[in-house]
Amino acid sequence: MQDDVPSDQDDHWFVNEPVSGHPDWSIWAPRDKENYNAFLGIMHVRAGGDGLPGDMGRVRMFPEKRHRNLGDVLHGGTMMGFIDCALFGAMRILQLGPAAPSVTVELQTQFVGAAQMDQFLEARVDVTKETGSMLFMRGLVVQGDNAITVASFSAIIKKARPKHIKSGA
Repeated sequence: MQDDVPSDQDDHWFVNEPVSGHPDWSIWAPRDKENYNAFLGIMHVRAGGDGLPGDMGRVRMFPEKRHRNLGDVLHGGTMMGFIDCALFGAMRILQLGPAAPSVTVELQTQFVGAAQMDQFLEARVDVTKETGSMLFMRGLVVQGDNAITVASFSAIIKKARPKHIKSGA
């Protein structure tokens, strides 16, 4: 984690509290309901667990009717938006600095299956390299309890510099 930024920086922008009935998961939801992230709904985040390594960020999304395409499966744009937001949820849960003011530099996605509307999606995010200003990340989006792969991705995030971070309030 960056030592020169407050660890609670994202609390200004995001709700981050335990998920009732799921003690290892936290809610990841924007406080501003008119923010794009709110379109995706409340997400759940955690580090590792269930046999996955503790340095893997896990972010879950729960599809709603508004996320579907004309074929009644998850819209590709929704999938891309979810992956992009999941990068920052993983950044937060893995304590890699403030996610909110950081930005996506590059995101490559490969769709490998249709995501169904009746099961949660989970982005499993690995950090392959961290520099002073960049995070290189990759992962899979799996669906449901059987963890069926529906997409893979790689991304580069530019971390926020301390002088561009506003104090939370």
